[in-house]
Amino acid sequence: MQQEYIDIGRDINTGEYMLAVFKFDTYGGDFLSEASELCAESSTGSNIKVGTQTPYAKQHNAVVYKYNEVKKLIWIAYPYSIFDKGGNIQNIMTFIAGNIFGMSSLKVCKLLDVWFPSQMLDKYDGPSYTIDDMREYLNNWDTPILGTIIKPKIGLTSTEYAEVCYDFWVGGGHFVKNDEPQADQEFCPYKKMVESVRLAMDKAEEVTGQTKVHSFNISAADYDTMLERAEFVSKTMKPGSYAFLVDGITCGWMAIQTIRRKYPNVFLHFHRAGHGAFTREENPIGFSVPVLTKFARLAGASGIHTGTAGVGKMAGSPDEDIVAAKQALKIASEGHFFNQIWTDVSENDKDIIYAVGKEKLVWEKGTKEIIKDKIANKNYQKNKDWRFIKKTAPIISGGLNPVLLKPFADLIGTIDFITTMGAGVHSHPMGTQAGATALIQAWDAYKSNIEIEDYAEKNKLEELKVAIEFYNKNGTQAHRIENNKII
Repeated sequence: MQQEYIDIGRDINTGEYMLAVFKFDTYGGDFLSEASELCAESSTGSNIKVGTQTPYAKQHNAVVYKYNEVKKLIWIAYPYSIFDKGGNIQNIMTFIAGNIFGMSSLKVCKLLDVWFPSQMLDKYDGPSYTIDDMREYLNNWDTPILGTIIKPKIGLTSTEYAEVCYDFWVGGGHFVKNDEPQADQEFCPYKKMVESVRLAMDKAEEVTGQTKVHSFNISAADYDTMLERAEFVSKTMKPGSYAFLVDGITCGWMAIQTIRRKYPNVFLHFHRAGHGAFTREENPIGFSVPVLTKFARLAGASGIHTGTAGVGKMAGSPDEDIVAAKQALKIASEGHFFNQIWTDVSENDKDIIYAVGKEKLVWEKGTKEIIKDKIANKNYQKNKDWRFIKKTAPIISGGLNPVLLKPFADLIGTIDFITTMGAGVHSHPMGTQAGATALIQAWDAYKSNIEIEDYAEKNKLEELKVAIEFYNKNGTQAHRIENNKII
């Protein structure tokens, strides 16, 4: 055991430490001894005591300050002074989710939760452009941002792709995104795709009288190409009409933070393709969805995919995905182990206490009251944004369709999210435009507190009727919904 990395009961309420909780187990080694090795590897040391250690360096040791061997949990305090002072997420992850995952003595090493002191938050960017800014551009304050992913995800030409965008927008949809593999394929040249989308958007806005938004995947082989794509989109599209999608896991934190810092006035869309290798509940090595979401907010993502909470096709549960959504959105968010207040001034400030209380009240009142209180909520993000790490929007995708909108909305309890339904729109038997219309109608039914079947029948909504029949037979809910309950 490296005793200098164990300090059970240390006072961790000094503002000096970032805290972390790991699910932790060994291949037969002493539990606390192996925990000390993890602390050494994830801070100042190595597998044996380092002979060059100095008294000053020792002050930067991570330490186990609490543990539960029965539940296989360890709590670690990291002096945040060990992290790059330039607000570098990549650097933090290298410490706490890097080499430790390769330690041969560890059977389980899963980062379950993290906590940031306000003194540390002050060093990080957080989001600049939020869902409120997108709402302002769309003039939409009373529904989720209802969007789609173009399908098939790959294979359409640039003009075919734009045609599908047009159909969705004309059907009433707000937001369209590239699928995460979209790049500069020869059948769909990137620049021609962007130019075609602009033309389709102009035409859709002329027809509907409503503004629209498209999220472009700018992920690339190198930063020069990524920035070149970002520049081309910026020059081609109208301000406010576009977002930048970056594949955050496969591109890395440097790509996310580069775009956040170079384009603070653009919605930064964090796609998490590849996250399941780390976050799935059954994976013994990695980190949780709430942890990924917290770091995305810290890095400055305007929105991140947070999962469908077991309603859609992707692995996930309300226990993980809804907790992550709240940690993305709220000034004060409750986690499985830590309650995070996203303020970079004292948490004891009387205005902060008031704001946190108001946010909690707004969340708990329910969807209709959230709509009424949107001005108060907006003011916290706009007028007092120097006090807070701004909110990150949950982006919801993976097997949803108009029939599943209500079950998910009931779980998340807020309208501050973006849906990106793919087959849930484009598989509609009457086509994409009808699929988009059915989605809007499904939300109208939800706002009216009427079951969608009754709402469709009462208002003679053919698009919604067809969607209900088709997706009840073919959608994710065909095996997940029984007696109107998720199973």
